[in-house]
Amino acid sequence: MAGADLLPAGRAFDAIAGSFDSRFEPWLSVAAQRRAVRGALAAVFPAGSQLLEIGGGTGLDAAWLAARGRSVLLTDASPAMVREAQRKLGAGTAEVMAAEQLGRLAARGERFDGAYSNFAALNCVADLEPVARDLAALVRPGGKVMLVLFGCFCPGEMVVETLRGRFANVLRRLRRGDVTASLSGRSFSVRYHRRRAVRHAFAPWFRPAGTKAIGLFVPPSAAEPWISRHPHLLGALETADKLAARALAPLGDHVLHIFQRTDAP
Repeated sequence: MAGADLLPAGRAFDAIAGSFDSRFEPWLSVAAQRRAVRGALAAVFPAGSQLLEIGGGTGLDAAWLAARGRSVLLTDASPAMVREAQRKLGAGTAEVMAAEQLGRLAARGERFDGAYSNFAALNCVADLEPVARDLAALVRPGGKVMLVLFGCFCPGEMVVETLRGRFANVLRRLRRGDVTASLSGRSFSVRYHRRRAVRHAFAPWFRPAGTKAIGLFVPPSAAEPWISRHPHLLGALETADKLAARALAPLGDHVLHIFQRTDAP
């Protein structure tokens, strides 16, 4: 995909692909949230599963799963991100493809045991129903889909942004429609998808199979680098997350949604 053809979000992430891992991976809040997601990935997708990753970025989660006996085809809208992923995963394991283009995989007969998308990649997609329809053609009946989306009401972010004096960000997740975001000076739009809207988009091809908060007491990355200087506090917050993540799922920095493919054509 040529640079001129990239969607705005793909262009923004393309610009930071080379520094993405070194920029975000040292942050302990990100590591804590990633551990929670990976625990769910390992539980939902057994060893031997053939999986599709949507918006896989530099391939950190795909590499983690591959090292534990899962086969992953990573897709991402950013060519530079895909190149970074291929360095970790090898050739033929990552393709340049936006979430809105997954029909290309179905057209060539690809099938998977499950699919997942981590850390709000699908919040860059305005309409989830076409994505769900494509996944229905790609995921075998009974297979699972796991989506980690931004939460729409995150008290942790509200507190952090208030303390930092960034008042325009305090209530941004309550907005409907396109919300402007920026990364390294490049603008793109995000949508804060409500749970009801997500479930509506995925019906009737998928039935809900559970939700949990990712980053309930563990703060969002807006709390960095301060929270990384307090690892014992962060460890206590991570323990609290494990106890309350299901009961308080809608209040997470991210919300993990699990769906199961039905027999609906």
